[in-house]
Amino acid sequence: MFEPISIPANLLPADGRFGAGPSKVRAAQLDALMAAQPTVLGTSHRQAPVKDLVGDVRTMLATLFAIPDGYEVILGNGGSTMFWDAAAFGLVERKAQHAAFGEFGQKFAKATLAAPHLEASSVRSAEPGGVILPTAEAGVDVYAWPHNETSTGAMVEVLRPDGIGDALTVVDGTSAAGGLFLDARQSDVYYFAPQKSFASDGGIWFALVSPAAIERIERIAASGRYIPESLSLSAALTNSRVNQTLNTPAVATLVLMKAQLEWMLAGGGMEFVTTRTSRSARIVYEWAAARDWTETFVTNPSNRSSVVATIGLDDKVDSALLRQHLRANGVVDVDPYRKLGRNQIRVGMYPAVDPEDVSALTRSIDYLVERLLT
Repeated sequence: MFEPISIPANLLPADGRFGAGPSKVRAAQLDALMAAQPTVLGTSHRQAPVKDLVGDVRTMLATLFAIPDGYEVILGNGGSTMFWDAAAFGLVERKAQHAAFGEFGQKFAKATLAAPHLEASSVRSAEPGGVILPTAEAGVDVYAWPHNETSTGAMVEVLRPDGIGDALTVVDGTSAAGGLFLDARQSDVYYFAPQKSFASDGGIWFALVSPAAIERIERIAASGRYIPESLSLSAALTNSRVNQTLNTPAVATLVLMKAQLEWMLAGGGMEFVTTRTSRSARIVYEWAAARDWTETFVTNPSNRSSVVATIGLDDKVDSALLRQHLRANGVVDVDPYRKLGRNQIRVGMYPAVDPEDVSALTRSIDYLVERLLT
C-alpha cells in the first residue's frame, strides 16, 4: 500500500500547480469571473457586453505584443488544433514547410500532409530535445514552426528565414505566447490558445496576422477553394473586426483571459512576464545542473524553454513514484509528456507561477528524493 511521505509545510510551495497546460489560474481571475455575473455571463455574444469583452482582449493582446501597424488580432472557435486545419485550408496556397521538433510541430505537418488540395509538405525534423528551423526552399509559400515545443521544453527564437521572398511565416505560439519574448514583425501569423500563459481555458484560438497574411486569407477565400465555414479564416477575420466569433465563444474563457492580460500589462507587459518566466527557468535549470540524479532534457542552453522545463531523472529515481508523493502533498501536474515515455518530470513556469514556488518545488523534490533513496 502506498504511504505518502509528508513534506514539511515550510518546504512546500504556496501554490502547487505546475502544469504545462492548462495552467495555474490566479484567484483574481476567479474574482473577475464572479464580477462578470450577470452582466456578461449568460448574455448574448452578439450584444455589447460580450463584444466589448472581445474587443478589450484584442486590444490588450495588440498592446502586449506591440504589434506593428497593419497587423490585426483575430480569433476563432476551437483551439490550436482547429487552427492547424484552418491554416491548411486558408493560409497554404500550394506547399508548406514544417520545422518539427516535438509533438505540436508534427501535428501541424500532419494536417497539411493530409490536405488533398495541397502539394506534399516538406518536413524538417529533429529528435525530441533538439530543435530545427525552417530554411528557404523552392515552391514553399508557408514556413511553419513552433516558438516553444510544449512536449519537450525546447524553444527557438522567432526569426523570418532568409531568402523566402513573399512566403508567409506561421508560428505556433500556444505555449510561448505571453511568456516568451516575440518580435511580431518576424511572423506573419502567430497563433495560440489561452490555456497556458494566459491562465484561461482552451476552446478559442487567437492569431496576430500581418497585412501579407490578411491578403493571403482573402485571396484564397475568393479563389473558389472549398473551405468549411467553421474553418474559414476569412470568416474569422470578418467576425473579429466586429469583435465576434462565427459561433458562440467560451465567454468565461474570455473573462479569465482579460483579467490575466490586465495583470500582465499592469505589471509592465512583456518585460514583466518574461522576467518572471526567465527567473523561474533559471531556478529549475541551475537546480538540475547541481544534482547527480537529474539532467536537463534539452542539451543546448540557448534552446531551453523559459516556460516549460523537462528534466530527466536517473533510473534510481522513479518519476511516477516521485509524482505520486508530490501529489499527495498538493504539488501537482509535473508529469512528463506521455508520448515520450521517459523517466522525467515537466515543470510549467508560466507567468502566473511564482518563481518562489518554483524554488519551493525543487526543495520539495530534494526532500522526497533523499528519503526515497535511503
